[in-house]
Formats: sequence, C-alpha cells, structure tokens
Amino acid sequence: MRMTRRIWTQLAILLVIAATAAAVMIFGYIRLPMLLFGVGHYRVSVQLPQASGLYARANVTYRGSTIGEVKNVDLTDGGVTATLSLRSDVSIPSDLQAEVHSTSAVGEQYVALLPHPAPSAPLKDGDVITAANVRTPPDINALLDATNRGLQAIPGDDLTTAIDEAYTAVGGLGPDLNRLIKGSTRLAIDARTKLPDLLNVVDNVAPVLDTQTGTASSVQAWAAHLNAITRQLADHDNDVQNVIRQGGATAQQISQLFDQLKPTLPILAANLASVAPVLVTYAPNLEQLLVLLPYGIGVAQAITLANRGTKQDYKGAFLSFNLNVNLPPPCTTGFLPPQQQRNAALQDYPDRPTGDLYCRVPQDSPFNVRGVRNIPCETRPGKRAPTVKMCESNEDYVPLNDGLNWKGDPNATLSGQPIPQQPPAPPQAGPPEPQAAASGQPAPPIGVAHYDPATGSYVGPDGRHYTQADLAPNANNDRSWQSMLLPPGS
Repeated sequence: MRMTRRIWTQLAILLVIAATAAAVMIFGYIRLPMLLFGVGHYRVSVQLPQASGLYARANVTYRGSTIGEVKNVDLTDGGVTATLSLRSDVSIPSDLQAEVHSTSAVGEQYVALLPHPAPSAPLKDGDVITAANVRTPPDINALLDATNRGLQAIPGDDLTTAIDEAYTAVGGLGPDLNRLIKGSTRLAIDARTKLPDLLNVVDNVAPVLDTQTGTASSVQAWAAHLNAITRQLADHDNDVQNVIRQGGATAQQISQLFDQLKPTLPILAANLASVAPVLVTYAPNLEQLLVLLPYGIGVAQAITLANRGTKQDYKGAFLSFNLNVNLPPPCTTGFLPPQQQRNAALQDYPDRPTGDLYCRVPQDSPFNVRGVRNIPCETRPGKRAPTVKMCESNEDYVPLNDGLNWKGDPNATLSGQPIPQQPPAPPQAGPPEPQAAASGQPAPPIGVAHYDPATGSYVGPDGRHYTQADLAPNANNDRSWQSMLLPPGS
C-alpha cells in the first residue's frame, strides 16, 4: 500500500498526542522521576512508637495540603521509623509535631505535620522528627476492649431502657437535629470571627459576677418564690389543665368580641390616646378625687338619711335650704356687658361669643372663689391661671379691676386685657341715624333691651332688672303712645 502525504501527517499528529499523554502520565501522575531518583523531594525520618496502621504511599499533609508521601515504614529496636518524601518547594519549619490520623473508619492513615507557633529553621534532607514530637491514634484493639468492658459494666436492661428512651426522645427529629448542628456550627464560626469581643467579655466579667455574688440573697429569694409558684401549680394541676383546655374557646370568643367591636374600638382607642396624656398629667388630682369620693358619698347618705330611726313624723334630709339672696353678689366682671346679654326667655342657640368668658376679679377676691381663675397649674406648682395657655407660659393672671364688680362699669379695663364681645351683626335696613345736634356733639345711642313677653321684665343698660307691666299679655289693653314715655310703674 502506498502511503500518501496525508496519512504521514495524521500518523505524525497521533505520535505527538501519544507522546504528550505519556509524558503527562509519567511526570504528572506517576511522577516517575521522583519515584526513581527523588527529583524535587527530600527525605525526613519520623520515629513512631507504633505503626498505627501507617503504610507506604500514604499521604503527608502540611496545614491541610498534601506535600509528600510515606516512602517506607520500617521496624527498629525502639519502635517504628517512617521515611517521608517531602516537596522541596514547600518550606516547613523544623519545630513541629507529626500526628498520624485516619481519613475514615476503615483506615487510610496519613501523617499531618503541625508547626509550633515559634519560628524555626526549615526542614532539610536527613532530619529526624523524634518520638517526643509524634502523636499516634490509640490502638483500635485497646479501644474495642475498653468499649466492650464499658458495655459489660452497664446492665443490659438499663441499656435497653436508655436506648429506647433515646429513640423516643430523638426519634423523627433528624431534620431538627440537623438544623441544630448546622446552627451550632455557624455559631462557632461567628464566635471565631468575634473572638476579641468574646475575650473582652471573659476578661471583664468579674464585676458582673461580683454583682451576682452580692445579690445572692435576692437570687435565693427569687428561687424560693419560683419554687413556691411551681409547687402551687403542681397542687392546682387540674385547674391549670382546665384553663389550658378552655383557653382556646375563650380566646375565640374574645376574638369574636373584638371583631364585633372593630367598628367602634379604634375610635375609642384613638380618643383614649388623646385623653391619656391629660390623665397622666392630672394623675395626682384624679387620685385625690378617688380618695375623697367615698367620703363624699358617705356625707350624701348622711344627709338623705338624717331622720331615720327618729320619732319625727316627716321624712326629709337633714339640710337647710335657707336662701341667701345676693350673698355674695354674683360676679359680672369679665362677662358680656348688660347691653349684650341675652334674655333668658329666648330659645335659639347662637354661636358662642369670641374670647374667654370667666370671672376676672383678683384671685384673692371673696367672690366666686371656686372660679376658673383659681385653678392650680399642674405643671407649674404654686401658679394659678384660668387657661392652659396661661399656665404653660410666663404670663401671670391680671384682673380687670380691683374686684369690686359693683363699682362703675363692671367691664372697665385697667389691665389692657380684651373684653369678650358679641360678633358684629350684619347691616340691616332701618331708620336713618339721628342727626347730630347743632352743637356738633354726636347723638346719644339708642338703648335696646329684650323683654320677657310673659312678665314684661327686662335688663336695662345699667345692668338692673326692670318690669314693664303693660308689656305682659294680661295687662290693660287701653294703652297709648304716651304711656310708653312714662317711667315704669307710673
């Protein structure tokens, strides 16, 4: 067969690929130069008290990375010597500890090199790791013998009970135990990252422990109280069980109740949220009111039951209703002038006049001593004011006059305070205003007053009460315009 150029090219490529694969296998996987000549490696001897299952070609690790293998394991007069072949490109300190470990329960031992913290010279070819720096796993036979003796020391029935109870305790909890173990692992890792803080807590925990020692009596009392509570719970176990059994139905009824109150409960809660700060501010006053309430009820009962058990023929309250007319006189200072006061016979409901209407006499005046001007300011001890705004400000109460409200105009302003006034009435069509006098002086204002149609009584501009008898419906019908010009009672 004649070989074409294409075939020779394919054969050449195949030979190159085969040679490359053979080189990779020999030098990378089999490491033939290292096996035959030890290229790139040096040898170190390890003195072992026993072989511990170590075998040739076992791995050698340094800080968790494989850096060589065990070449030989030989018996000596004092024990066992293992020859390690280590990579020359890895610098390993000579001050270290060699440990033999197993990768699985069936064997596969390896040698782990663990350096000490102190710096030292690197290992070199021919160095020996003495038995003082070597640790080997316990003999499996001795471990099995000790385990066998321990199991024989445990009574069989008790061991069976323990295993059964353990199965009852953790049976079916595999996922939960798995989460617990994973959580513990994450906790340990986080604790490792927060090690300085944990060490700080350990170093400075002494004052806290001293506090616990100083409060040992309180802790003992708390433990004693807790013991008493648990003993009472044990004594009333049936009651507690009834509460637990009926708690679900009760909670459901409470939920239904809240569902029924849902339209109005939020509004009530919002209103209480607005009232709560006021109640907190006036808590001492409310407390005093609740303290005096039983006493007041007792006084009221004593008044209504004054004649009980007596020989009096009538039954009534032991209370005198003698009238003290105009003693003391009513306070008119600070209110609307008599010209603007409404007749009590009117039945409409106009808007409230602007401004604060209260008795504006001095606070030490004997008139209207329980008036709003003497309300104590809760947040300002020792201060009294009629409004919250005045209580919270630096403004002091100033009366309108000297307190003698019958002297002159009761609304004569000496302090500059505004006097409440009725809002201006809308303009109405009416008779023209009277012309000024020839002297240039303005005409006096026309006095207007509302009167009671039933009795003909009214309040004059001077604040006094008058009665016009002919204004009543039962008055003499023979009235003329001249009678309207006569004084009352004429």
